[in-house]
Amino acid sequence: MIPDEVVEQVRDSADIVQIVGEYVNLKRQGTDFRGPCPFHQGTHRNFSVSPKKRMYYCFVCHEGGDVFHFLQKRLGVEWPAAVKMVGEKSGIEVREVDTRREGPDPREPLWEVNATAAGYFQKILWDDPLGAQARDYLTQRDISREVADQFNIGFAPREIGLLRNYMGTLGFDETRMAAAGLLIQGEDGSEPRPRFRGRLMFPILDSMGRNIGFGGRILGQGEPKYLNSPESPVFSKGKTLYGLNWAKNDIRREDQVLVVEGYFDVVRLMAAGATTVVAAMGTALTDAQAAALRKLTKNVFLLYDSDKAGLQATFRSGDELLRQGVSVRVVTLPEGDDPDTFVKAHGAAALTARLRDAIDVFERKIQLLERAGMFGELHKKRRALDRLLPTLRATADEIMRDLYLSRASEVSGVAREVLEREMRGKATPAISVSSPPPAPRISPALRARRGERRVQRSERGDSAEREIIRAILLNRSRLEQIAEKLGAQSLRDPQYRAIYRALIAADPDSTIEEVTANLDEDTIATVEDLLAEGAIQMDPERTISDSFATLRARDLDRRAEELDRIIPLADGAEKDKLIAEKKEIGKELETTGKRYFKKFRRTGAR
Repeated sequence: MIPDEVVEQVRDSADIVQIVGEYVNLKRQGTDFRGPCPFHQGTHRNFSVSPKKRMYYCFVCHEGGDVFHFLQKRLGVEWPAAVKMVGEKSGIEVREVDTRREGPDPREPLWEVNATAAGYFQKILWDDPLGAQARDYLTQRDISREVADQFNIGFAPREIGLLRNYMGTLGFDETRMAAAGLLIQGEDGSEPRPRFRGRLMFPILDSMGRNIGFGGRILGQGEPKYLNSPESPVFSKGKTLYGLNWAKNDIRREDQVLVVEGYFDVVRLMAAGATTVVAAMGTALTDAQAAALRKLTKNVFLLYDSDKAGLQATFRSGDELLRQGVSVRVVTLPEGDDPDTFVKAHGAAALTARLRDAIDVFERKIQLLERAGMFGELHKKRRALDRLLPTLRATADEIMRDLYLSRASEVSGVAREVLEREMRGKATPAISVSSPPPAPRISPALRARRGERRVQRSERGDSAEREIIRAILLNRSRLEQIAEKLGAQSLRDPQYRAIYRALIAADPDSTIEEVTANLDEDTIATVEDLLAEGAIQMDPERTISDSFATLRARDLDRRAEELDRIIPLADGAEKDKLIAEKKEIGKELETTGKRYFKKFRRTGAR
């Protein structure tokens, strides 16, 4: 057998007009191609091939199908042979898998456990008192049960053992749940706990409609706001587009796609009838996501939030799409609106009108630079061109690149030839967190205070906070893992806390300049200190583990101090309870292997 994903890849990559055109004399008629039917030997052009739908159809004999079916009927070959022929013409190697020899797809257990968990989360949402808060939240957002069920939305309760017990009764062991990312092991060796707790759950499906993971939105206070399943054999966030399984056929048919930021945007727009919408799950598009869209259409509309982070994601996504030779336009909504709120208030028809007013991504960038007065002064003009050059370099379509060059020359007053030489020169690399960035422009007085700041932190015993922030800065891929266990409020140092929040709020591929854009000068200097130290003598896993243990020990020590104050004031059963708690703290502190931040007094704890 040929795996379904290979068949889908071959079908998406095939040029049906070219392949059918080898056997039929086709001529363009509007957006389709017409010719005489090869099946009933027709002489009139009643045989139609649609590149958008990737289908053919005869209006006389009613023969129709996809490119595989055409070769089967025309050449009399079996279906696997037809897939292989199309794959060869499309540059894709197609191999059959002997299921008797290979057995079932090794990913099936993960698809199964995710699908079962999705059903459990739906049951909790609608049939359990624990789902009341989530039901109220959906009501506040005007999401009906019918719409929620359409997207299999559920709720993960905060209680630690419920999911594991339920799944266990159905035969799913902890190993499989952990492999799917549903359970995580505690740092201290405690029992596995659910990855998702107190979150509204959005099941994520692949293009074939299989459950590959989840996105969870926290209800109430907590970080991160949205949490996705970890990378696994079935789920890769950078290769997945939320909603693609529902939208792909309509994207082909309408030859356009609308890219939004999040789950609720997709839910709202699809429920309103805008069915060619997908989401990159809160980040800019990756090259893999852009390539997946390119297989379906060359017309992409970007509809991200209009705040700073949304604009950054818009232009990063635009550059990735331009590398694929795609036409990219930006949709702008009224200030204060996002796709969810706009469609909720005005309906899908109003959104369609906004799409008609969308402007090219390069023109949108120029528009924003003009509004900021970046072309009015010489030194600002240089910075404005530095913003435009990456997009010029990214544009694969030669005609569009030529048009962009002319427009950049016109708006800046810089000769086209100069811009062209600059564009073809070595691109200025973005500042990367994997190597120390150039020193920010920091005042001499501020630099002089650095030694004093280091001493102050050392005296406060906050080296663990410093090390964990340094580990994140140098290993951004570990942020999600850390954010699951460490809230910003756990960091006492205000600068480390501010840096941590900025990292959580930023996209994973943001440059360090983008991460620190809203931090004060003193905090930026701290970031510079941490990056300047680099990864010398750092074992990331050990650094993170040790830092967590140290922070835990500090919290325990603080509780022990508090108990020292209140035990003398208590009496009877309450005093015995507090003394027992302090003994347990003492035992846990010993297991951490960390020195106490302050002397742990055992007096009164006997």
